[in-house]
Amino acid sequence: MKEGTPWVHRGWWYTTLQFSRDVTQSRMLNWWPDALQVGYTRTMMAALLLRPFPRRIGIIGLGGGSQAKFCHRHLPAADIEAFESDAGVLALRDVFRIPADSARFQIRLGDGASMLRQRRGAFDLLLVDAYEPEGISPTVSTQAFYDDCRAALAEGGAMAVNLYATDARRHLARLRRAFGGRALALEEPRMSNRIAFAWQPGVDMPDPREALARLPRSARWQLAARFLRLARARQAWQPRDRASSGT
Repeated sequence: MKEGTPWVHRGWWYTTLQFSRDVTQSRMLNWWPDALQVGYTRTMMAALLLRPFPRRIGIIGLGGGSQAKFCHRHLPAADIEAFESDAGVLALRDVFRIPADSARFQIRLGDGASMLRQRRGAFDLLLVDAYEPEGISPTVSTQAFYDDCRAALAEGGAMAVNLYATDARRHLARLRRAFGGRALALEEPRMSNRIAFAWQPGVDMPDPREALARLPRSARWQLAARFLRLARARQAWQPRDRASSGT
């Protein structure tokens, strides 16, 4: 298989999406296809603590569809729009048991960064996990992109972005500039990922245990530890958050 071409490895327990033999792009548990198997995807979904029960979710970077499937199953009231720039990845959607398009679930082939500019105020929750074989896509790394992310969020909206093998401090600085200081990052234990979160003014985070109790049982165990980590980080960030945002 040519390096950079998406391919599938099927095992007894897992099916993986890969661009190279060294890095796994996505991993699906064969007997539970909509579970969040890779740790950083659970951390990204902790953004639900910043924006509980979003009505509209945007996803840039589909991959194996881990987060799209999780949202489709556990947030039945939400409309989901995902963008994938690689036709080869999109061609594998049935292998990874990604739901078919419907009134509430749409996957679009194209540059998510460009499409985002046409969706001002469209999303309550935005998840960015856009990678190419060489690493994080340049189109989702600029200050202009993060400015577009904020513009694409509705009032009270929030976002999470996966920062893997990149200059996380530079990305976080751009997020803070776009969101008036309302951004923080969490290290992913035993992985080379950092997950950055950003949110619109006026976001009051609920008690994580109460937020978990409102989710289906099958979602709680996947997100419990991440909700608590984000709650602690958000609490520690609060004084600087207020100073930066003027609230």
